Amino acid sequence: MKKKRPLKSKAAKPKSLSRGLRVVALGGGTGLSTLLRGLKEHVMGRRDKFPTRQRPIGDLTAIVTVTDDGGSSGRLRRENRVLPPGDIRNCMVALSQDEALLGRLFQYRFQAGRGLRGHNFGNLFLAALTHVTGDFAEAVRVSSKVLAIRGNIFPSTISNIHLVATLDNGRVVHGETRITASRAPIRKLALSAKNVRPLPKALEAIQKADLILLGPGSLYTSVIPNLLIPEIAQAITHSKAKRVYISNLMTQPGESTGYSLSQHVSAIRRHIPRRYAHRRFIDFVVANRKSVSPEVARRYRAQGAAPVAIDLERLQGTGVRVVLDQLLEEHGVIRHDAKRLASLLVEKFLRPR
Repeated sequence: MKKKRPLKSKAAKPKSLSRGLRVVALGGGTGLSTLLRGLKEHVMGRRDKFPTRQRPIGDLTAIVTVTDDGGSSGRLRRENRVLPPGDIRNCMVALSQDEALLGRLFQYRFQAGRGLRGHNFGNLFLAALTHVTGDFAEAVRVSSKVLAIRGNIFPSTISNIHLVATLDNGRVVHGETRITASRAPIRKLALSAKNVRPLPKALEAIQKADLILLGPGSLYTSVIPNLLIPEIAQAITHSKAKRVYISNLMTQPGESTGYSLSQHVSAIRRHIPRRYAHRRFIDFVVANRKSVSPEVARRYRAQGAAPVAIDLERLQGTGVRVVLDQLLEEHGVIRHDAKRLASLLVEKFLRPR
């Protein structure tokens, strides 16, 4: 009697390929929402079993700074004791599947009404839901379900913190709004409280990431604040993921006046805990090489802003590799080209070589 040969099992696809790749983006402001809007198109759909060349991202997570104290967010923070919802609201809209209707609703700003004027509907919705659930992070999760977002959004912490900046002239300034308005160079940035703990799910997302993105966004008020939370800085430092800093297109008055690309990178490194100073924190820098039109450049120059100078020679020897592309888009104001930026990130960092 012949012995039956054991059936050959089909080789299982590597886990990383079957689930798609995990991408984490940290930041705040307009820059982060622009990035997410582009990356959203590369996220696997619910019915997709495996990633495709066009959609290699299985999990997209935004970790958002919560130090904003201006505008509608600042008012809600002071009057209702909730974390500032503005940047998180922008990220939810950017990742929503129906930006046309629900996105417009969440972005709607009241133009009249005592107590309502200046508030966004989305900010009020998040503030109300925070009081109903008793938890800001839970309010963000539920709101994300309402908008059917393609990804996850976490505040970096649920601690009620604000920024403290020491300026070059020695003056200490409290609060993001005042720091931005000071127009003086920043020597050092810190959080108002010590031992700030990250949201556990945010930390877990970083630890599992295949690609970690920092920026684009205001250097001192969007990118660096998340890194001032020690456990977040530690998780990024020890991560085996590719770590990419996406540079701003323009310098910002006061925050980064006259900063070159290498100076942006140096500012980030200066704010990482000293015990990690000997380790590489950024593997790649993505920056723009498209020129700004003369008319728009003049307008920005009058406000104290200029294109970020690409000083490649200063970055040589640091181990950081630079990727340049035409990433600038002009529509009266200068913004990153969301579609082109996302395509570049996918091509360079998410597709197998």
